Amino acid sequence: MGSPVPYDVDCTRSGSSSGPYFAPRSRMRRGWPPRPEAAVQEESSASDKMPAIAYIVSVWPRLSETFILNEVLGLESRGARLRILSIKKPDAGTALARERVARVRAETICLSGASHWRAAFGPSLRVLARHPFRYCRTALLACRYRRWGARKRFFQAVCLADMLRRRPVAHLHAHFAHEPTMVAMFTHRLTGIPYSFTAHAKDIYVKTPPELLRAEVARARAVVTCTEYNRQFLLDRFESARGKVHRVYHGLDLSQFRFEPHANGSAPPLILSVARLVEKKGLGDLLTAVDIRGQSVRVEIIGEGPLRPELEARIAQLGLGGRVTLLGAQPHEAVRQAYARSLVFALPCVVAADGDRDGIPNVLLEAMASGVPVVSTPVSGIPELIEPDREGLLVRPGDAGLLADALDRLLTNSELRERLALAARAKVEACFSIQANVGQLLKLFQNGRAQ
Repeated sequence: MGSPVPYDVDCTRSGSSSGPYFAPRSRMRRGWPPRPEAAVQEESSASDKMPAIAYIVSVWPRLSETFILNEVLGLESRGARLRILSIKKPDAGTALARERVARVRAETICLSGASHWRAAFGPSLRVLARHPFRYCRTALLACRYRRWGARKRFFQAVCLADMLRRRPVAHLHAHFAHEPTMVAMFTHRLTGIPYSFTAHAKDIYVKTPPELLRAEVARARAVVTCTEYNRQFLLDRFESARGKVHRVYHGLDLSQFRFEPHANGSAPPLILSVARLVEKKGLGDLLTAVDIRGQSVRVEIIGEGPLRPELEARIAQLGLGGRVTLLGAQPHEAVRQAYARSLVFALPCVVAADGDRDGIPNVLLEAMASGVPVVSTPVSGIPELIEPDREGLLVRPGDAGLLADALDRLLTNSELRERLALAARAKVEACFSIQANVGQLLKLFQNGRAQ
């Protein structure tokens, strides 16, 4: 089927040392200190003219954080010169992201080896000699936040500040408000280089203590968050930050997602879910809904996480072993193929007991871009993406009965599926294009304003 018909879409509307594969080997860097600047060659004359930006992340690359990879690729396509700094070693799922990470031009440096005082001893002496006041005040700030792991982040910031003297950048940007932003804030205090950070979900609702988050927001040039829901949450708590908190949606490279809505699926029809196996994804409700529906249907769940044993036990208890398959973590190409064979996509998100919740899950964007009708819940920023009965179906969180009804509507009504799929693709094209959204980020990095 061709491109979807145009819809009138309002993007502001919100309804009711070493390890596994790390980076392309020519640019791979593990441990500390980083290689000298002569070892890094910039690849285009256009990007040479743009000041370098340091991107600080928890783990690079991480399979469950494809939105950061999308952002990096989008920024590089606009000529941005990035240097990626991972504060922890890559995890076991890194190899599954290999194909897409190979497209990244940025050098990657792992700071995990710089989190100990021995690694930071020489850099500390050099930074202290150059900027004694900055060093001492930052050390005192780290002592203030030591119960939140600030000591390791201070050592990493010292090593980074020492490196940036030889290989400067114009801006620091961190993803997630806890550890990466702590490194960015300390590095800013040591060097004077401005920083910004992107707040997501668990980092602001659970992981980052209010006192630390307040300090990070106060010192940042700008704060980015991926939903209007999050932006209002931050403004409610930090009224003085009203001019610096910006909503910039995560974007997709839509050329990677072929729009192929299915009027009829295979028999039995396939319901797909792609999620980490954690409480906030509501996968237990999905299993209960499938059991309630009682008709012939297949369910595939792609993802890994700590709730796998619990979900396996639930599948066995409900007698769903012949219908529900837990596929584990999969490379992105396999996920795209799963969208292509699915009739419905389900992600019944909930607010977890500890307050954790999603922002706008990237997999909803991907399913909608691929022409798969979606059913989810009005948690957090999801209504900013899906207006009920326009771009998808939304049901009350935790209500497996309503979820079963919504799945039945989609599975039995091909006209509804086609209408929702067309509107969903139009919404993603209008509001979640990676090129438009990284353009906002570049403006923000340059002058502190996204518009």
